[in-house]
Amino acid sequence: MTSRTAFFFDELCLWHSVGPHAQILPVGGWVQPPSGGGHAESPDSKRRLKNLMDVSGLSARLQVRSAPPLDEDDLLRVHSTAYLQRFKALSDAGGGELGPQAPIGPGSYEIAKLSAGLAWAAVNAVLAGEADKAYALSRPPGHHCSADGAMGFCFLANAALAAELAIARHGLSRVAIVDWDVHHGNGTQSIFYQRGDVLTLSLHQDSCYPPGSGGAEDRGEGDGLDANLNIPLLPGGGHQAYLDAMRLLVLPALRRFRPELIIVACGYDANAVDPLARMQAHSDTFRSMTRQLADYADAEANGRLVLLHEGGYSEAYVPFCGLAALEALSGVRTEVEDPLLELIVAQQPGAPMRELQTRLLEAQAEQRGF
Repeated sequence: MTSRTAFFFDELCLWHSVGPHAQILPVGGWVQPPSGGGHAESPDSKRRLKNLMDVSGLSARLQVRSAPPLDEDDLLRVHSTAYLQRFKALSDAGGGELGPQAPIGPGSYEIAKLSAGLAWAAVNAVLAGEADKAYALSRPPGHHCSADGAMGFCFLANAALAAELAIARHGLSRVAIVDWDVHHGNGTQSIFYQRGDVLTLSLHQDSCYPPGSGGAEDRGEGDGLDANLNIPLLPGGGHQAYLDAMRLLVLPALRRFRPELIIVACGYDANAVDPLARMQAHSDTFRSMTRQLADYADAEANGRLVLLHEGGYSEAYVPFCGLAALEALSGVRTEVEDPLLELIVAQQPGAPMRELQTRLLEAQAEQRGF
């Protein structure tokens, strides 16, 4: 039996080029060229996830689909004309640095539009009743991108665009965006900071990226007051930190807001072997968080849950984290076993750190009235 979970994918998204870099540093001067592709935002983590889905049999159990690029009028619902023109001009000229840690290559503008199109198609499939839940393997990612600026590998605000279109075309009045990428979703926050119809929640490693961003004191402004929830987690917090954050803050915030749709900015860079963070999560962390949101959505939001792929830079381990999330989303369990799970579980933080993290989360929950 095929699951009623849709999976949106297009090989062209994996052809977005970030140029010659060593991890995140442009090659040149004292930065030696790497022997391989070199850049952290490599397509291989996504391609290997799709390949693992295929060989495990999961792809055959899903509705695998593609989608057209998002058109210019829809991009303008979030992004400024000047920014889109600047992006397209640099892309047409062969690429370069569009913003901080935001290199592009030839054709990146069109590929980013396709990535945003996959994100919207996943949301639309759920809202139109074509699928119960959906996942978009979108690349490039989007949660650092603001209305008028690229940043941190992100060029179009995929989740924000999908939320805006859900409101405009399906008449929704309350959309929640839960961002568990390990880096703060600063772009998404900035787009909705003064709006009360979109609840933005970001779970991220404290003081990681962007510098100085993502404090718990940032709660929104005007109509958006208390519609922004940042949950900074102590570096190395591990699996239990995420379970506590879900229990103490994320689920209570959703119950208070009562969203008609939940969009997840689904990064896997909180995993224990990611080169750009230090959070010590593992595949069962993402399985558990997805399962909790799916259960909440089934009970309170007509089942409407959509995951949009964001960061995750361990080419070997992201596939196991992504597969775990997709299994939880679809209710289909494959025979795949995580080869690093036992090792990562054995290295989880000790009781003193877990207790400190829990106390910090409890204090934040009390401040928010949960």
